[in-house]
Amino acid sequence: VQLQASGGGLVQAGDSLRLSCAASGRTFSSYEMGWFRQAPGKEREFVAAVSFGGGSTNYADSVKGRFTISRDNAKNTVYLQMNSLKLEDTAVYYCAASITIWARASEGHLQDYGIWGQGTLVTVSS
Repeated sequence: VQLQASGGGLVQAGDSLRLSCAASGRTFSSYEMGWFRQAPGKEREFVAAVSFGGGSTNYADSVKGRFTISRDNAKNTVYLQMNSLKLEDTAVYYCAASITIWARASEGHLQDYGIWGQGTLVTVSS
């Protein structure tokens, strides 16, 4: 599967933005999927994960209650709805497909995600 993230942009604090990650290939629905982000000068960090069927999700504490991950397997797409954006949400956001089971993928460890898309930049201004 190949992944293509989109939807990033420049927004103001408090605004909303929805990222999309389109996947090629017929096996998309078998992958647990995640969103990660990397701010300038910082390590890549876990944001959210969704199980292959979409029924289970997990979030980093920093985004819990503000971000929502979802997927549409019919469209081979995973989404990240970001509300109440903060300055500290500024980062390059990456989608990734996990190579492990949900119990591990939900923890958001980078080594459990073997397929990565290119990033999309989200910049939150005051």
